[in-house]
Amino acid sequence: SSVPKNSLKSSLLKLECYFTWTLLKEDVDLDEMEEKVNHQIEFFTKSKVTNYNLLSYLCHLNNSNEEALSNLHKAEEEVKRKHPDEIARRSLVTWGNYAWIYYHMERYKEAEAYVSKVKTGLRNLPSTPQWKAQCPEIYAEEGWACLKFGRKYHRRANDCFANALRQEPNNPEFNAGYAITVYRLENPFKRQSLSLAPLKRAVELDPDNTFVTVLLALKLQDLNQTEEGEIYMEEAMKKTPDLPYVLRYAAKFYRRKGELQKALEILKKTLEVTPNSSFFHHQLGLCYRSELFRLKEATRCPPREQVDKLIQLCIFHFKTVIEIKPKFFYVHVDLANMYIEAKRYEEAEEVFQKAFQINILSDADKQQLYYYYGTFNHFHMRNESEAIEYYTKGLEMKPQSPYFTKCKNALKSLLQSRIQRGSKDATDFGTLGFVYDLTGEKHEAIRCYEQALELNPDSEEYLSALCELRLSI
Repeated sequence: SSVPKNSLKSSLLKLECYFTWTLLKEDVDLDEMEEKVNHQIEFFTKSKVTNYNLLSYLCHLNNSNEEALSNLHKAEEEVKRKHPDEIARRSLVTWGNYAWIYYHMERYKEAEAYVSKVKTGLRNLPSTPQWKAQCPEIYAEEGWACLKFGRKYHRRANDCFANALRQEPNNPEFNAGYAITVYRLENPFKRQSLSLAPLKRAVELDPDNTFVTVLLALKLQDLNQTEEGEIYMEEAMKKTPDLPYVLRYAAKFYRRKGELQKALEILKKTLEVTPNSSFFHHQLGLCYRSELFRLKEATRCPPREQVDKLIQLCIFHFKTVIEIKPKFFYVHVDLANMYIEAKRYEEAEEVFQKAFQINILSDADKQQLYYYYGTFNHFHMRNESEAIEYYTKGLEMKPQSPYFTKCKNALKSLLQSRIQRGSKDATDFGTLGFVYDLTGEKHEAIRCYEQALELNPDSEEYLSALCELRLSI
């Protein structure tokens, strides 16, 4: 080849494309993501170029470079159709991807040709070292890619869309991306909402973007403005009655509103279109679960066969989700809890163990898992020491999610009851001291650590905890 490999590599590293955005394959389930992107290409007309680019990157990660090239070709065709006057500007990311894929295929001549294509394309832009700023679409495309790569990347997605908006504050697509990211980053339990204003703005700029419209409806529902939310939801369903993305959120909306029959109808209709969608199976399971809880609340002794039937339906749909999407953490928790409901404890244990194996859990996820596994051991397996171990692990994870508080309260009451029953175990007192210290009840904590030391006078750990507490008062 005419260019030494090293200098080609250094040119490649300067490109702005999927290969330089550090999107790691261990953070996603590739097959499941490929299916999702193919779906979006089928149902969404808007962001086809981005989706073909992303698909080509996923094919490369899955070792099918030929297929990757054919998706890039589709991206190019799409640019010619949609933006005939801005071909170079709109193709910079696609050409960068081409260069990298040819480089990985050791076809250096072609790789080099695409590097120069990008350079030529850039020459026609106002000269700038930071060319993303001149092409806010590139920021946006990186934003969409980060959004697709999961929660770990959402902060970055947020920054990308914010940068794109600095250049073009009224661009409907950038506003939509920004609103979706803020929505995803937001804690739904907070009373103040950061995403409401961006969602409203995105819908104003592009009323036909029903994907953002349904998120706005759900956000209004979060904020107890269900009636206003329902107006947006009905509107979206009218505009795109067959779009799976709209229907999935509509089902969620009506399930949370308590209109379970309506939610079930929507879900069953959608499963006919997308029988392998993990989301719809999950939502169906949640609907049956809501029915089960409602039935149990309504009557003291609900008919056994009705209860069993609903439990079976929940288990069936939750299991289906895990078959389609083995790393979907929340469903593991849902399934394990449903097995507990059915008193099938061995299967519950098995599902919990699988959940512990998932390698993409965030700290908040782990905290939730420790809490549920703790309660399983505490109330069903009658294994208090296991329960204490997992509640404590939940408290050692730092995020202040609702499950932090749940672990803390569960652990506190379990230890108090052990001590009332006459426990003489130093670790019970020591752990309770740790919990009191967390909740700021310093004097209670001191009392516990003193008792722990009485029972175990050689413990360095209790001694130093006690000294620190005394100094802090």
